[in-house]
Amino acid sequence: MRRAWKVTGLLLGIIIGVLGALLLLINYFFFSMQQLPKGEFLTEEISPDGDYTVKGYVSRSGATVADAIRGEVVYHKKRDKKKNIYWGYRESEAVIRWIDEHTVSINGVELDVRKDVYDFRND
Repeated sequence: MRRAWKVTGLLLGIIIGVLGALLLLINYFFFSMQQLPKGEFLTEEISPDGDYTVKGYVSRSGATVADAIRGEVVYHKKRDKKKNIYWGYRESEAVIRWIDEHTVSINGVELDVRKDVYDFRND
């Protein structure tokens, strides 16, 4: 009887582990902001203090999918580390405007480049 419980517990642990790994892989490949298409460069704006640059790219996926804008911040004080902070659907232009040293507006969405991200899929 004890052996049956051990086998059942082991099988449940394996199933839960495989499902957890599968969910992490799906999230990484289909929903992660770091897996967005590169796109075609449109524009860039440097922050007032020169610590950051935000670049805008348009992703043209063809006739069946609307254009999307990807906003990428470059952290100059962190060896030019790049991070996607904006993903807007049904947009083909990137209007980037700095509000202060850490806050940027991309197509009307205000983001603190140190911590905020905007992803239309979460709206």
